[in-house]
Amino acid sequence: MLVTHHAEALAVLADTRYVPPPVRQDGREGTLAWLRAHVSRFSTGDTHAERRRLVVERLAALDAAELRAAARARTLERGGDWRGVPTEVLGNALGVKDTGAVAAAAAGYLSGEERPEADAAVAELPAQADLPAVTLLLQAHAATEGLIENALRHVTPGQDLEALLQETLRHDPPLKVTRRLDTRSGDEVTIDLVAANRDPGVFADPDRFDPTRHHNPHLTFGHGVRPCPASAHALALATGVLQALLNSSG
Repeated sequence: MLVTHHAEALAVLADTRYVPPPVRQDGREGTLAWLRAHVSRFSTGDTHAERRRLVVERLAALDAAELRAAARARTLERGGDWRGVPTEVLGNALGVKDTGAVAAAAAGYLSGEERPEADAAVAELPAQADLPAVTLLLQAHAATEGLIENALRHVTPGQDLEALLQETLRHDPPLKVTRRLDTRSGDEVTIDLVAANRDPGVFADPDRFDPTRHHNPHLTFGHGVRPCPASAHALALATGVLQALLNSSG
């Protein structure tokens, strides 16, 4: 089933009968398949609750303002070469000094596409960080960089960065779809985030990029049972990079 309406997406995301589609559990230790079987994103029930708790605990020790300042400073140090900055800054905050393997491991993290390069990268990560930290780095890598890249397409002089990022999340989300399994029927449900975020019943003139919107309940950070636990941290990292690129202090 394909969900494109905002209200329907809200209902699915808030209902515990809908869970992430299962991932294979027989992956060899140190491979991408093994990693996906051991993180909160693809787990359910009590296992998910415990894994999510550990992730939230790690996040609680991070200061979003410090992440923003560090992302800004690092982008300036690199002369505006911002690629990899969000991962590096988040890694440093989590005590992970070498985040070089994250990009290759992240390539198939959401899709499940298994490649030797991804497996080799995943094999390096346990020596660098525990699974909660690895989870955060992988989920943040493509999503946060994608948010920054999309936001840069809409920049105007003197723009409020928070408003810019929120409207980018609505209009051009870095993650286009999210999937759930209906545990009653066994059917897979695909939520089209682009369509739900442009539902004309919720958003006026939905196809127009408008950072001045006063009502912007986009679903890019999820909703209900499994909202993104690191939304504030992702926004802080993105804001810091944009501040450096745009020579802005806010």
